[in-house]
Amino acid sequence: MLEDKLRAVAAAGFDGVEIFENDLVVSAMTPESVRALCADLGLTIDLYQPFRDFEAVPDGLHAANLRRAERKFDLMERLGAGTVLVCSTLSPHAVDDDGLAAQQLRALADRADARGIRVAYEALAWGRFVNSWEHSWQIVRRADHPALGLCLDSFHVLSRDPAPTGVDTVDAAKLFFLQLADAPRLDMDVLQWSRHHRLFPGQGSFDLPDFLAQVLAAGYEGPLSLEVFNDVFRQTDPGPAAVDAMRSLVALEEAVSEREYGYGAAGRARPRVELAAPPPAPGLLGHAFVELTVDDESAPQITSALSALGFAHTGRHRSKPVELWQQGGSNVVLNRDGNTTGTDGTGTAEVVALAVESRDPGQSARRAEALLATPLPRRRGPEEAELTAVAAPDGTQLFFCPGGEARGPDWRADFAPVAAGEGVAADPGPPRPGRLGRIDHVALAQPNDQFAGSMTFYQSVLDLRERDFAEYGAPFGLVRSRTVGNVSGELRIAMHGALLRRGGWAPSVPDPEHIAFATDDVFAAARDALERGLEILPITDNYYDDLDARYAPEPRLLETMRGLNILYDRDEHGEFFHFCTGLLGSRVFFEVVQRVGGYRGDGAVNAPVRMAAHRQARHVPEQAASA
Repeated sequence: MLEDKLRAVAAAGFDGVEIFENDLVVSAMTPESVRALCADLGLTIDLYQPFRDFEAVPDGLHAANLRRAERKFDLMERLGAGTVLVCSTLSPHAVDDDGLAAQQLRALADRADARGIRVAYEALAWGRFVNSWEHSWQIVRRADHPALGLCLDSFHVLSRDPAPTGVDTVDAAKLFFLQLADAPRLDMDVLQWSRHHRLFPGQGSFDLPDFLAQVLAAGYEGPLSLEVFNDVFRQTDPGPAAVDAMRSLVALEEAVSEREYGYGAAGRARPRVELAAPPPAPGLLGHAFVELTVDDESAPQITSALSALGFAHTGRHRSKPVELWQQGGSNVVLNRDGNTTGTDGTGTAEVVALAVESRDPGQSARRAEALLATPLPRRRGPEEAELTAVAAPDGTQLFFCPGGEARGPDWRADFAPVAAGEGVAADPGPPRPGRLGRIDHVALAQPNDQFAGSMTFYQSVLDLRERDFAEYGAPFGLVRSRTVGNVSGELRIAMHGALLRRGGWAPSVPDPEHIAFATDDVFAAARDALERGLEILPITDNYYDDLDARYAPEPRLLETMRGLNILYDRDEHGEFFHFCTGLLGSRVFFEVVQRVGGYRGDGAVNAPVRMAAHRQARHVPEQAASA
């Protein structure tokens, strides 16, 4: 409802709002009470919208439109809104006549000006006659009225032309309002694209930094407004959505502030507007550790798999029921604090925290705060490391640890060493072929209504860039996958989620998550793990037959992959070999990966194969028990 939205945007730090007519019409609040609430919340009402189907119509309809406009001006006076947005017409009664459109818009501006109101004319991308910003600008110039200007909407501009030019030549005095929205690149009707798929900046494919830089170069100094429509946001709690919106806007402003836009095309200096400038992201060096929550059922499964993969239990936390398992540069923390045994016989196992190595953890934390990350209190003993943690939108805790030359508390000192012979694996010794090294990536499941927000969070807070994107048909629905990482590729976070989940036949693990460990010899790693008792996830012969048809690998290599249940992918940069464990506890598994050359992805093409294999493995014992 409108009141909830107003409170949410104020809490997220916005200065003003647009009032969308549909929100007001269905609200029980009077315009005066909306105005008062906005004032109490510190919000200005910067725009009332939309006013539709006005220009280039016959005289009789024009008179009716002016009467309709006067009623809306009455309403705007009650709201305290000073600008109305007029969309280019879709009316079947309109004619293709720029002169008539300009004349009627000038008449509207006369009426508005007498009431202290401005008219912002916007070209809808699907407008009947006016569907480009250039065309709307021609009409505004032709009407030549001080109360008539442009509203530029990034969706309407960039959906028609992904790389527009000339925006910086518009007279700044005529730029009345700016609306920003991102969107994925889709081949579909532009109206449906707009109504169902608009996103916050940075969540789609549009080059919003370049577009905004052009608008600012023209001299625009008005509000930066977000106008977003999609099916998820319409049903989302406005509180988290408003925070997501503000975070995306801060990240956009930061991206624009790094570009040169101080001079317009005419060569004269333009005043710079103040843009958000969070602390720069310090360099990230990789994953410090990943923390799993486990219980009495899942812990033996997890520790058995880690041991078989060559990990050693090297530390026990000094004050908490937490274990440290290590191999090479990989650190896995198992936490039994405060969780109970699951009721389905598999036990609880989830990724609850990620820790990244930063060249300046303090600055990383300050950047996270500037990007509206929620700080998390942390219970610690008097001599334990003081690490900053913030909450991601998906509930994952994000820690910043010192890395490289950075000075700071060593989180590993919180763990008392565990000696070999205490019933745990000893450190496997010096590096050898097939030994696991650093954490290659961590894969986190995302509900569909949190997917875009989580992407914005990890990309902006950690200054990560998209490295891979895929959508694939899984055995139980369409799944979306996106991987973000730093420039060096030392830090990767993969996110995936089902676009829609229905029916009861899906696996009892609908949203698995995993940790992928890197190796320089996946075949040696697989053989070693098998010798230590690991059950590698079995892959069907059909997969390897298809692999042979697609890639024609050397026959001996193919048979080796088949024998060890190793999956394969390649791109234009290199190759990717990987194998997986079965599901451990409620939703976790481990993966071992080898990158050859500059392969960029994470083997997403094989995800449906892996999902089907996990389902088969989990349902076999269930079917046996029921028999």
